[in-house]
Amino acid sequence: MRFLIAIIFFTSAASAQIDSAITVPLLGINIGGQVPFGDMAKRFGPNLKSGGSFMVKTNKNWIIGAEFNYLFGRNVKEDVLKQLKNSQGVIIDNEGYPADLRVTERGMGVYFTLGRVFKLGSANPNSGLMINLGGGYMQHRINFYDPKQVVAGVRGDLGYGLDRLTSGFSISQFVGYLFLSDNRLLNFYAGFECYQAFTTSVRKMNYDTGLPDTQKRLDILGGMRFGWILPLYKKKPNAYYYN
Repeated sequence: MRFLIAIIFFTSAASAQIDSAITVPLLGINIGGQVPFGDMAKRFGPNLKSGGSFMVKTNKNWIIGAEFNYLFGRNVKEDVLKQLKNSQGVIIDNEGYPADLRVTERGMGVYFTLGRVFKLGSANPNSGLMINLGGGYMQHRINFYDPKQVVAGVRGDLGYGLDRLTSGFSISQFVGYLFLSDNRLLNFYAGFECYQAFTTSVRKMNYDTGLPDTQKRLDILGGMRFGWILPLYKKKPNAYYYN
């Protein structure tokens, strides 16, 4: 909350602002951090994310767009490699040595979004409180990184039987602050986001248990996102507010 208040104060102090809402395409990249809830919290811990988006803000301050997110992390709770470990809990590679095997989280999401900007704390009518809703697709899995390729139990089809690849329809919500200035380099947004995904396993069977995975899951992610935006103006606006 203090972060958003600071952004609002900063944008209110800007020396020059566009004097009317305009229609403008917005190309953006973003980073953020998320905490899992629901069924996803049983498999993973907190993760990071990065992504890109393309949006169009209309002169009525409606926002229509699409976004792509890439999820990654090292907090994997579900142990799917028990059958590969010795009595000391160590995975041995094909040559009889302790394996350099790293278990991580990977995922992605694609969404179409619709939202609106509400003027708040800024003379610029293109900046303000931004609320977005979206619908799309999410998937996530356990990733095995075997740099020397010496652990046969996680390669090829054997790895597919352990990675818990899961996917399904997902919805998203975002509430934050959008700042668009006449300076094309100083355009950004920041706020809170949440995703709910209704997922099932893509794999027919989990090899570590020998059982099919037919569970219907509710995977939830919540966190913060910061994005930098490049407005694709046709030409630089000529009219400004001066504080």
